[in-house]
Amino acid sequence: MFRQIVVALDGSKKSKKAARVGFDLAKFYGGAVTLIHVPHAETAAFVVGAVSGYHAAITKPTFAEIEEAGQKVLDEALKIAADLKFTDVSTQMPHGDAATEILLLADQINADLIISGRRGLSGISSLVLGSTTQRINHLAKCACLSVV
Repeated sequence: MFRQIVVALDGSKKSKKAARVGFDLAKFYGGAVTLIHVPHAETAAFVVGAVSGYHAAITKPTFAEIEEAGQKVLDEALKIAADLKFTDVSTQMPHGDAATEILLLADQINADLIISGRRGLSGISSLVLGSTTQRINHLAKCACLSVV
């Protein structure tokens, strides 16, 4: 049923839980997981220890720092996969609008399911469901699962 699963990550606790759910479902259905993280300055600040919604410094992180923080997000999810002994996993780290890039990847690999955290690092931009997750759920051509 779920042979191609996309798991959207932002470094939050909910996205780590989404990764675990994705690996569990892929193991159950004999599927593959593609992890995707679309890095931004706010994500980089969070990954290096800032409080969600606040900037760690007056200046924005450099492109290299954003890339490094993005890779850390992917590496944390890959560690979860290794702990679960799940090996059919790949990663993507495009740049752009998160929802657009996630939906594009899902279309490219003919995903059966997109999994994301219900709310991630978007702060108070959305009261119940994160704005990226809302857009994914509204525009996806496949099933979506929002992890709480």
